[in-house]
Amino acid sequence: MTERHSRRTALKNVLAGTAAAGAAGALSAFAPLAKPLETGALKNNINHSVCRWCYNDLSLDQLCAAAKGMGLKGIDLVGPKEWPTLKKYGLDSPMCNGAEINLTDGFNDPQFHATLQKNYSAMIPLVAQAGYKNLICFSGSRRGKDDETGWANCVQGLRPLVELAAQHNVVLVMELLNSKIDHKDYQCDRTAWGVALAKKLGSEHFKLLFDIYHMQIDEGDIIRNITDYHPYLAHYHTGGVPGRHEIDDTQELYYPAIMRAIAATGFKGYVAQEFIPKQPDKLASLRKAVQLCDV
Repeated sequence: MTERHSRRTALKNVLAGTAAAGAAGALSAFAPLAKPLETGALKNNINHSVCRWCYNDLSLDQLCAAAKGMGLKGIDLVGPKEWPTLKKYGLDSPMCNGAEINLTDGFNDPQFHATLQKNYSAMIPLVAQAGYKNLICFSGSRRGKDDETGWANCVQGLRPLVELAAQHNVVLVMELLNSKIDHKDYQCDRTAWGVALAKKLGSEHFKLLFDIYHMQIDEGDIIRNITDYHPYLAHYHTGGVPGRHEIDDTQELYYPAIMRAIAATGFKGYVAQEFIPKQPDKLASLRKAVQLCDV
């Protein structure tokens, strides 16, 4: 199953208010659930999280229990109906979702502004009331718009919401996605494009989600871009290149160096694992990724 299909399917489930159910027949891929997943004390230089959609074969309770045992502090990309489960396990929701329409219909197109402003105006107070900080958003597909038009439309749609976010101490975080392989025609596909938008909005309550997998595909130069643009980056996602699978020695990125670069910027937010495990023991893959990134 492709990353694009999996994530969009998970997003539709969130927006419909449905919880992803764990299939009993799939639990053989998660044998470590039956035993403790303790890895020893983590170094706490990186706050670790994991994206919920990559483990939809597990119930959220099962994923939370496994994450807690590995020393993770949060679960990414869950909406309000799932927040009580996270709180039950003492886990954060470092990147909330549920206000977006989808990954293609975003703030760069005025035809979606009314719906998006309604959705985000309702969601921002909920994020704050739950004690969370970051709420994801998307530029949407380019659909022939040049950069200036995309920026202007995003500013028009986002400005009132950024002001509302500031009132609630929430940050709207636009994800950087590659437009070469997974999300063709997506407009916010370069760090510089997103930073230019952030400068136009001029608020600490709008920042970027730097997805390392996506940016390696579309621009590379990962460590330099993290170092140069870190004031505008609120959150990070991982993934092996190519294929968005395990971040091990089968792919081209060296994650310990990337994590050291992130830590060197003084970053205090979260790094979330967002790879699709290929190995039969998916939780073992997650545990190894966390250990690899715990610099």
